[in-house]
Amino acid sequence: MSRQKTAISSNPLKSKADMVKAVNQLCDPLIPYFSDSGALLDIGDTYSQTSRRVAQMEGCLRPLWGLAPLYAGGGSWDGWEIYIRGLINGSDPGHADYWGDISSYDQKQVEIASIALLLILAPEHSWNRLDEVERIRLADWLNQTNARETVDTNWRFFRVLVNLALYKRGLKGDAKKMEEDLNRLDQFYISGGWYTDGDTDQIDYYVPFAFHYYSLIYAKQMENEDPIRSKLYKERASLFARDFIYWFGETGEAVAFGRSMTYRFAQSCFWGALAYAGVEAFPWGVVKGLLLRNLRWWFNQPIFSLEGILTIGYSYSNLNMSEGYNAPGSPYWAMKSFLPLALADDHPFWQSEELPLPHLEQKSVQREARMILTRENTGKHVIMFPAGQYAGFEPANNVAKYAKFAYSNIYGFSVSKGNYGLVQGAYDNSLALAEKDGLYRTRGKCDKFEISDSCVYAKWKPWRDVEVETWVIPGAPWHARVHKIRTARELDVAEGGFAFPKDQNGQGHADWNTIETDHEIAVLLPWGGTGIKRLLGTARPQIIHTEPNTNVCHPSTFLPTLTEELSPGVHWMASAVFVTPSPHSEQEYNLAPVLEVNGSQLLLKDGFSGSLLLHLDMQTL
Repeated sequence: MSRQKTAISSNPLKSKADMVKAVNQLCDPLIPYFSDSGALLDIGDTYSQTSRRVAQMEGCLRPLWGLAPLYAGGGSWDGWEIYIRGLINGSDPGHADYWGDISSYDQKQVEIASIALLLILAPEHSWNRLDEVERIRLADWLNQTNARETVDTNWRFFRVLVNLALYKRGLKGDAKKMEEDLNRLDQFYISGGWYTDGDTDQIDYYVPFAFHYYSLIYAKQMENEDPIRSKLYKERASLFARDFIYWFGETGEAVAFGRSMTYRFAQSCFWGALAYAGVEAFPWGVVKGLLLRNLRWWFNQPIFSLEGILTIGYSYSNLNMSEGYNAPGSPYWAMKSFLPLALADDHPFWQSEELPLPHLEQKSVQREARMILTRENTGKHVIMFPAGQYAGFEPANNVAKYAKFAYSNIYGFSVSKGNYGLVQGAYDNSLALAEKDGLYRTRGKCDKFEISDSCVYAKWKPWRDVEVETWVIPGAPWHARVHKIRTARELDVAEGGFAFPKDQNGQGHADWNTIETDHEIAVLLPWGGTGIKRLLGTARPQIIHTEPNTNVCHPSTFLPTLTEELSPGVHWMASAVFVTPSPHSEQEYNLAPVLEVNGSQLLLKDGFSGSLLLHLDMQTL
């Protein structure tokens, strides 16, 4: 048996029974690593920003996101008594494994939300198992969060869930604090179903797996007590679904983008939350397919340790791309995708036949999310083209996760191991600039950006005296880029295409079909192809064999790249970038965009139809 083949990879994930089995398959390997008290789970030696004790508490509680709906829907797990002990001992200040008092801006404010969900969905298997003293102690411990300050982001929802749980169990929480949090969360709403996660410029998976997920739980639970807000949350989720569906390919892979990628199949938990709240944004068979295909894809990736425990990483174990808040148990946030298990067996979500994606346009312009998405003809490959994205709180590898020109559901994105040289940098889908010293910088925070129906534009400054304007014309399998660079420095410039896997399923291929001229380089392999072509300028093509484990999807990649040296002054560069998962890619490769320069007029045309894609007057810009 190969390392990536675990029991769960053979689970067909067709029925509710299969999903129940999947929760057991994910939780069974954890049993030997719980403390005797049941309050802590020790599954790794790496550290996060929090203490080791809190990290072990996090590891213990995060599986409850799947176990709570499992028990609510009639399922069970052999290790359940561990959690009964954990609830009793972890909330007991007199016990050696006490989780600790909750302070302001505390990671414990995050983790208590899973206990809240358990008390909301499955009280008979949790709350009702405690005696009166144990209930009061647990409620008092949870209630501490109401007397503390919290992070002014999606974190406010954690306190909402705690107060909702206390209310549902007939206890006094803080109704005023809950209303205050809900009103503040509403101020993060933009339009079209989109939120920002606090005062920041990044818009990512925290919209579906935080804002909508928690608000849909609230909407379902408070339909009678708060019908206006519940109806609003459902309407917003339905609007959001129309855009979010474009982030998924036909076979389940979602676009790799942004932070917290180690939460993996939490990507699809929004679809389960729609089902839980009864929001039929698409036919139930479509919603079911979106969730189950994503789970099947994930469970066939090498994301587990030899013991069957989820590792930190994305498509494989990889600390290089993790954030400072990723503790060993963090990946179990992904258990959120099992929320539909709380539904009855006869719910239409479970009774409906799984359906493929509906007809989707090849291009989706999502202005609220600051991006355009395109999909190639088969619908398998999805590419995201963002601009104006930047996480102001500076998570690790912020620029790589938000500011590249393109992100893919199949080819992911790369995170540098260092900024010296192009091998360490792995600057896929980036324009990397160095001041003749090998230390490269790429696009970060944009000074200006625009999303039109056909183009993504951004202005950015790698140095105070270097300004870059970039126009990206989305497409699949080809997209094009135009750059205007004003520089007071001598620069080395490298423009990367897509980081492409050197092998597939562990099998390499000796016969690379390489196309190489003075202005282009491409590699066409049995599992697809990629390349980059110079359209304007004097850049030279080459293949960069990047450092291992820089790409989040593929541990060994090569990167078609154009390199050029610039003197002080104003320079125009243009390129076309090709990528496809199709093995028959040479014919498509020959349909590259065409650039014409007539005087000061730059005309970019589609290589297939000849239609005009971009028209710039270089003299006036």
